[in-house]
Amino acid sequence: MPQIVQFTSPHHVELVETASAPLTPGSVRVETWYSGISAGTELTAYRGTNPYLTSAWDAENRLFVPGEPSFGYPVQGWGYSEVGQIVEIADDVEGLAVGDVVHGIWGHRSDAVLPAAALQGRVMPNDADPILGTFARVGAIALNGVLAADVRLGEQVAVFGQGVIGLLATKFATLSGGRVLAVDAMGKRLERAARFGASEVVPVGVDGGAGRRIRELTGGGADSAIELSGSDRALHEAVRSVTVEGLVAASGFYQGGASGLNLGEEFHHNRVRIVASQISGVPVGLGGRWDQPRLVRTVMGLFLSGAVDAADLVTDVVDATDVAGIFERLDSGDADVLQATLRFDAAPERTR
Repeated sequence: MPQIVQFTSPHHVELVETASAPLTPGSVRVETWYSGISAGTELTAYRGTNPYLTSAWDAENRLFVPGEPSFGYPVQGWGYSEVGQIVEIADDVEGLAVGDVVHGIWGHRSDAVLPAAALQGRVMPNDADPILGTFARVGAIALNGVLAADVRLGEQVAVFGQGVIGLLATKFATLSGGRVLAVDAMGKRLERAARFGASEVVPVGVDGGAGRRIRELTGGGADSAIELSGSDRALHEAVRSVTVEGLVAASGFYQGGASGLNLGEEFHHNRVRIVASQISGVPVGLGGRWDQPRLVRTVMGLFLSGAVDAADLVTDVVDATDVAGIFERLDSGDADVLQATLRFDAAPERTR
């Protein structure tokens, strides 16, 4: 019987049985091997803070409005970092074959029926570590933030939050020619940031705040900052960290209010620009040349070539049946967990 991860209620997640989807024309069936947990997004479902769970999304006007929430518990199928093997294919499908290992988005479930078109260009090389496929989406989010921050050769960029996406942003900004100053509250993550190319690491809580420390280290302020922690206080420090008319890419998923963000201070007096970076779109100025498939192709090229060691970010590979335990650790802020990945029964043994 197929299985799927279900958020049953706040702080209650489990693996439950689900019906098997029929194969339809133009589709393939994929058995999931690994499914990466994107902690920032998925903890909003685990904790019950996601706006879709508390208000209604008016898609036509693109507004959250009062009313019946768009989602309600139980919530199934979250997850956007999957890799697995094609085990069945419709007669009219071309370009894919049974046995192909593919990466894509189909949620934390043991198998899925997907349009073949959604998996075109997403076949993993035979000699690749399949778990790299789980980094396609989070890598695209990180690269989107770097593009939004307009990082250029010789510029200085502060990256706030050194979780998985923040560490990838640190690496991508470094590869773009930027000098990166990495900020986080956890010493272990700052150590990884240095390994991923950060020139300076700045702990949260440093005297005068991270923003002031970055201004000192950069001789007047970073050219840009990327905020990925989802903390309004971190966004405020990102604003404080940039030079006059500097740019801040707000890439975190912010929950609740923003009592720590004081717009009458440095934001106002230094004429700081804040832009939102969210994976549903690329920066406005790049829309004619960049899109989500190009983001994915770019980051997967870096991962598969070894230019970026994404597999080094994996700290925990747990059986899908242990989903409750790993979410408890993520919710508690366990410093030993960086990238947690669910392993389903069909997955082969990993050698790394």
